[in-house]
Amino acid sequence: MTKEKIVVIGTNHAGTYAVSTLADNYKQNADVITYDSNNNISFLGCGMALWIGGVIDSSDGLFYASPQSLEEKGVEVHMEHLVENVDTENKQITVKDNEGNTIVQEYDKLIIAVGSWPIKPNIPGIDLENVIYAKLFQHAEHAKELMANEEIKSVAVVGGGYIGVELVEAFKENGKEAFLITDGDVLNRYFDQEFTSKMSERLVAHGIEMHENERVEEILGTDKVEGIKTDKGTYQVDAVLMSVGFNANTKFLSNSGIETNERGVIIVDNQQQTNIEDVYAIGDCATIASNATHKGEHIALATNAVRSGIVAAHNAGGLKISHNGVQGSNAIHIYGLTLTSTGLNSEAAKLNGYNIDSVCVTDTIRADFMPTNENVTIKIVWDKDTLKILGAQIMSEQDISLAIHMFSLAIEVGYTIDKLATLDLFFLPHFNKPENFITKAGLLALNKVLTY
Repeated sequence: MTKEKIVVIGTNHAGTYAVSTLADNYKQNADVITYDSNNNISFLGCGMALWIGGVIDSSDGLFYASPQSLEEKGVEVHMEHLVENVDTENKQITVKDNEGNTIVQEYDKLIIAVGSWPIKPNIPGIDLENVIYAKLFQHAEHAKELMANEEIKSVAVVGGGYIGVELVEAFKENGKEAFLITDGDVLNRYFDQEFTSKMSERLVAHGIEMHENERVEEILGTDKVEGIKTDKGTYQVDAVLMSVGFNANTKFLSNSGIETNERGVIIVDNQQQTNIEDVYAIGDCATIASNATHKGEHIALATNAVRSGIVAAHNAGGLKISHNGVQGSNAIHIYGLTLTSTGLNSEAAKLNGYNIDSVCVTDTIRADFMPTNENVTIKIVWDKDTLKILGAQIMSEQDISLAIHMFSLAIEVGYTIDKLATLDLFFLPHFNKPENFITKAGLLALNKVLTY
């Protein structure tokens, strides 16, 4: 029996899981071949701040697979090979190897997992030395080197998302003067003002100089970074980390016939298949179905990448399975404060056309007679017309992150806010109250619903 050739372009989170799933389940029917332009795979970029900040001593644990581990599964691995063109009509790709040679590779099934790349703003000074980015292992190495450089005394982080907030903490923990500059409120893509203000206060309390709602206009310097200019001021810094978002790495597909959205993100169905038969796309370069917006969204999270890789691999291998959709669940832990969210915050829900209502509750986690206790704040957003839960946000100095999974599932199954008040939740003083913070939020929400 002639084996199919299944080619995977890109081998980081999504690609690694796709390749491993194919090799573990379908190698009797398919030859699995992968090409990657990098010299390493499976780098957990979400952990780079831990390494840069000295929480962990080594970067070794930030890799969970290697080219060698995939080869041991029978995968044909080509590192430092750049795919330059995809010919979907003739089912072949054109590749430039690390010596400049051109290779034409035929395929029966193709999985595109080329990920995303940090946005490089078009501003003066963007190409100065000591302007750095955060995506690859090499970026983390560069940041680590700068932290060891005694000439680098101050760093500006541009961008108030997860990466920016985590790295500004890491730079401060390295003894650097740290600035955080963002054109909105910090973490406002995921959280409402009740939460973003507390994170901003926590950063300020630990010596971070915060510049929210400021737009960067120029990076100053002759050869190296000497400062940064915004629409509200000029600040002396020795390095700048740009973290203002990511674009999908899909420009090489412009003549392929593969459909992308206005941002260049590949449009896929719930089996990760593109508009072209036998061509799949996964991870940060592809859309993923959101159960909160009921649209294909670009949600660049490692968890989504992993799931999409598994789904695409099984479909390419012959087992038709569908993606459940996602809620964009996420969490961050900074200076002892944990914030976690799922689904839509208030602003995102409004932008998606929902008629919303919400409750926000702050309470202690455990019974008041317990010797130790912490506060927790929870906010739940729902659609007033259907009563379906659209999103939840939770904040505490206690690790309450697992509670968000309940709300993630609630959004996936269409759970309504009126049921939350009587949901069966256990009680034990070590963990919670008889009327715990989730129940209390549910009761307040029910009171609101009864007035509609």
